[in-house]
Amino acid sequence: MSYLFLYTPLKRRTPLCTLVGAVPGAMPPLIGWAAAHGHLEAGAWVLFAIVFLWQFPHFMAIAWMYREDYERAGYFVLPLGESKGHFATWQTLAGCMALVPVGLTPTVAHVLGFAGSVAVIVLSLISSYYGAHFAYHRSSVTARHLLAASIIYLPVVFALIMVHKK
Repeated sequence: MSYLFLYTPLKRRTPLCTLVGAVPGAMPPLIGWAAAHGHLEAGAWVLFAIVFLWQFPHFMAIAWMYREDYERAGYFVLPLGESKGHFATWQTLAGCMALVPVGLTPTVAHVLGFAGSVAVIVLSLISSYYGAHFAYHRSSVTARHLLAASIIYLPVVFALIMVHKK
């Protein structure tokens, strides 16, 4: 409901819509965990945090690549004017950098063994590299590289969790 009644209308009003939309976007792991376990545990919230943070660099890459299309459609996923670059940089770097320490939380929450968490941290560092490259050299090419890295990141992290779970 929050996606439909909050996020969707906010896209026409404020670039902070991404923050609001990231919450329902990260809900599937919570729903799946509750369905499988009957209740939520720390592991569910770890998965929520990973998906929540992952969405910022992922969507900033998309928003940058299609910023003119979004503007023509009346969607303010990036601020207008000069501040759009700073906004995209901040959103991208905050999400990427936060994923690095979050890579340790699956071990703490007993969702993933230590070796798996190291792999997640390495993936997060690689993703952060592409995020930083985009942030400092904003272009459609660097956005596309970041998008590709983000598309690879999430399924690989979840595969690692499935294969190396505690």
